Amino acid sequence: MPVRRGRPGRGILLYETISAILSDSAEPADFEALPVPSEYRGVVVRRDETEMFDGMATADKDPHKSMHVQHVPTPVPGPGEALVAVMASAVNYNTVWSSIFEPMSTFGFLSRYGRTSAAAARHDLPYHVLGSDMAGVVLRTGPGVHHWKPGDRVVAHCLSVGLESPDGHDDSMLDPEQRIWGYETNFGGLAELCLVRANQLMPKPAHLTWEEAACSGLVNSTAYRQLVSRNGATMKQGDVVLIWGAAGGLGSYATQLALNGGAIPVCVVSSEAKAGLVRSMGAELVVNRAAEGYRFWQDTTTPDPREWKRLGAQIRDLTGGEDPDIVIEHPGRETFAASVYVARRGGSVVTCASTSGYQHTYDNRYLWMHLKRIVGSHFANYREAWAANRLIAKGMVHPTLSVVHPLEQAGEATREVHRNRHSGKVGVLGLAPEPGLGVTDPGLRALHLTEISRFQSIS
Repeated sequence: MPVRRGRPGRGILLYETISAILSDSAEPADFEALPVPSEYRGVVVRRDETEMFDGMATADKDPHKSMHVQHVPTPVPGPGEALVAVMASAVNYNTVWSSIFEPMSTFGFLSRYGRTSAAAARHDLPYHVLGSDMAGVVLRTGPGVHHWKPGDRVVAHCLSVGLESPDGHDDSMLDPEQRIWGYETNFGGLAELCLVRANQLMPKPAHLTWEEAACSGLVNSTAYRQLVSRNGATMKQGDVVLIWGAAGGLGSYATQLALNGGAIPVCVVSSEAKAGLVRSMGAELVVNRAAEGYRFWQDTTTPDPREWKRLGAQIRDLTGGEDPDIVIEHPGRETFAASVYVARRGGSVVTCASTSGYQHTYDNRYLWMHLKRIVGSHFANYREAWAANRLIAKGMVHPTLSVVHPLEQAGEATREVHRNRHSGKVGVLGLAPEPGLGVTDPGLRALHLTEISRFQSIS
């Protein structure tokens, strides 16, 4: 797997932490005895640079210019929180949005959060440590944390919620105070240390390396809620599932979940190499939208229904005459009208993002007259994230990590995601001195090594 490393200047305290983590004999007491450094390195954007891209087209904004690696003070975990040594993290599309300050600066999120309580005020800072994925080791826990202890190997999902409102107790994503960690909160995972709520933590899959384990939390949980959960599409065996960007971060997990659940994925990709990737996962029905030359807009303001119909016809050719029961939507403006059109009568379009634009245009006749549903789906609750992580831990769904960068190159890594020059997930090392570490179940790993390394072959 490609990795480009420098020689980061870590202090002796972090070297002691790394040594304990890499040791086979370290006990919880050893981690409790480790002194916590007063500062650590994190990947940040800065409040005083939020206007640096003003007047530029979205495509021209460069995350490498706005993302910085700097030393920041170490936060002390409060009630229900944990301080974690980050061995690896990953880039998500919210990292891209944060870095280019679209659709708005994340410092607005931090300011609003900071006004809610004294504890939250710690997050309202002139810098924002980014990152919504993490695999690492618990160093400290705050008051009231009983399930996790120093030395535990963990991954984190990105839902930060205190559940003080009754609205969140049926589904914590409905809590009015739910936030996405590392995007709407500070102290994220693109760093050497991070601060999380204890109810974000989950066991690290033992057969994976740190960087492999770190890359699944956000996208796998998001795809699980969209497809499998009663809060999403409630996918069943035999469902035809149209998956946009099926070789990307979210789509690569949605494809696996569809196949694992007995559904029939129709995978939309943008190159023949990516078509080969999804076929290697077991998907048989593939649309190469670049080769087909789909253009769903005649110009910037006029959609082209002829292209919706052409896509629908191609899907029916692939499926033997069936339309999609479920459409997994995340590109947004560019594809949304086509998604609404091609979904079957009574089908569902489940949307979790709008990476090509938030202002959607579609023909509502195809929605109401054909009794289709548009379902908004945002990340996942703890139970859904835990269930999704369990599939990873059991070797039923596999990480789609394609490349790993050192912390110093997080800006370059995010730029690659912004420009869609990646497949699967892009990883970033934290305290892990090199890729390939952290496996504690080599037997399970050996059974799935081909699947685990699949996306690395295209880097």
